Parts: sequence; C-alpha cells; structure tokens
Amino acid sequence: MMHIFALRPSSLILLVFLGAGLLAPHYVYPGFLMNLLCFALFASAYNLLVGYVGLLAFGHAVFFGGASYATGYMLRDLGLTPEVSILIGVIFAAALGLVMGVTSIRRRGIYFSMITLALAQMFYFLCAQSSVTGGENGLTAIPRSPLFGIFDISNELTLYYLILAVVAAAMFVIYRTVHSPFGHVLKGIRDNENRMISLGYDVDRFKVIAFTLSAALAGLAGSLKAIALQLVTLVDVHWSTSGEVILMALIGGIGTAVGPIIGAGVILTLQNYLTGFAEWVITIQGAIFFLTVLLFRRGIAGEVERLFRMRQARSASSQKDFTTSVVESGRST
Repeated sequence: MMHIFALRPSSLILLVFLGAGLLAPHYVYPGFLMNLLCFALFASAYNLLVGYVGLLAFGHAVFFGGASYATGYMLRDLGLTPEVSILIGVIFAAALGLVMGVTSIRRRGIYFSMITLALAQMFYFLCAQSSVTGGENGLTAIPRSPLFGIFDISNELTLYYLILAVVAAAMFVIYRTVHSPFGHVLKGIRDNENRMISLGYDVDRFKVIAFTLSAALAGLAGSLKAIALQLVTLVDVHWSTSGEVILMALIGGIGTAVGPIIGAGVILTLQNYLTGFAEWVITIQGAIFFLTVLLFRRGIAGEVERLFRMRQARSASSQKDFTTSVVESGRST
C-alpha cells in the first residue's frame, strides 16, 4: 500500500502535465512547446539510464542528434514519409546505443563517462566533416509531408498534438519499464551491483539493454525535434547538449518520473525568455543549478515526493496512535 502511495505524486503531476499540454498551445507558441516536449522526452530517456541504472553518460547528444540527422536526411534528401523516417532515426539511435554500450559498459565510474564522451566527440567531428549532414550548415528546410498520408503535420497545431501523443506514449513506456521486473533488476544494479552479480544476474547484459533503450528513446526525441523545427545543426550532437540534458535531469530530480519534464521546462524557459541577456543566460543557469543542489538535493520533483512521503508517514503514525489509544481506552473500561 505504501508503494502505491509513493507513486501517487508522480502520477498526479503527470496527469496535470498532460492536461496542461492539451490546453497549452492556445496560450503559448506551439513551436516552443514542441521543442519543450522533445527535450522533456530526451531528459526522461537520459534519466532512465542515470537515475535507475546509475550510469553517468556524457555523450547522450549522439543519439538525440544522430537520429535528428537520420530523420532529416530521409525526409529531405530521400523523400521518405515521416513515419518511416522517424522509425529509421530511432533504429539508427538504438544501433549507436548498442555499439557505444558494448564498447563502454565494462568500464566503471568516471572511466565509463569519459569513454562515452570520447565516442560522442568522434561522432561530432564525423558530422562536422560529412556532406550527408551538411557539415557546419546542417540540414535545413526539412519538409513536413502528411503522416501516414492522413495527418497534415504542416499545420503546427496538428503536429503539436501528434508530438504530445507520441511523447505521452513514450513516457508510459518508461514508467512501465521502471516498474517492471526488468526495472527492479536495474534498480538493484544501481544500489548494489556486486549483490546482483552474486544472485546470478548478467549485469553487463542488463546495462547494455538499458543503454540501448535509453538511446532509442533519445533518438525518438531527436527525430521529433527535426520535424518540429525543420532543421538539424551541429549543436544537436555537441557535448553542450549532453551537458544540458544532465542539467535538466539534476534540476528536476534524478530517479523521478516527472523530474526530467520539470527540468526541461525550467532550462528551456530560461533560454527562451532570457535571450536578451546573451551570455548571462549561462550564468543564470549555473546559479539555478547551484541553488538547486544546495536547497533541493533530490531535485525539485524529488523534494516534493520526499515531503509527500513524510506527510503520509506522519498520517499513518497518527492513525496508528489513535487506534492504539482507542484500544487501550476500551481495555481500561
């Protein structure tokens, strides 16, 4: 029962976000909202790896940007349909994740992080020199042909609701993964890897699967972003994008369902509405990160969940004390 109560804050906030998402395009520019949804999914995919497996990767922009390039190239240069292009982008990201996972997963701690960063930088320079990616010019004017031949995604409102539906479905996949037997094994690896090995689990195999799944979901976010913004640039595969997604997860709350969504909202809102401050945006982001670590050590969502659990514990304790006093009064009479 306590486990069910522990999930209620996240479930409630997710429902609130979904309701807000349905109404948001009537009050906020849909282009910004679509970008926000893509980065919320990107941050959630990264949170699946660092929050539930304990793997701190520094190169997740590879999957986000790589899928963006693959989808954009399929749409613009090969003329494929959006659904096929997105699928190819996700498969491409998953393949990259599998290769990177197999290459780096046997390393531990900072060595694992540095290997993922090194591989990400190799991919960045490959994109910078390749004619397929457009080099420094990137891919622009990515077309929006009808999805499944039915949905006119050239209409921004239609595209927004389709992206909202896809992101909501992907979030549900993450939620079910985390709360499945597979997810419990991942959390066991995070908490005590040696114990899971002693119990007979092939820890490296579970890590590679989780890494590949995280890469595929990050690729889905990148594919959607390529269609939403109709361009892909080197920034999408740059190490700074990997740093941003880490910042989103930390501010929102690592290991929480809604934390990455909150973190993405905070960072992108700052970038969007503080553009007039130029380089001061980075300074403001750093100050917010410092305050979050100082005041909200579990992130914003993590602290909310902690307070909710404390309240539930106090309520249960009060109920127990009341029941005990009633029983003792009955015995005394």
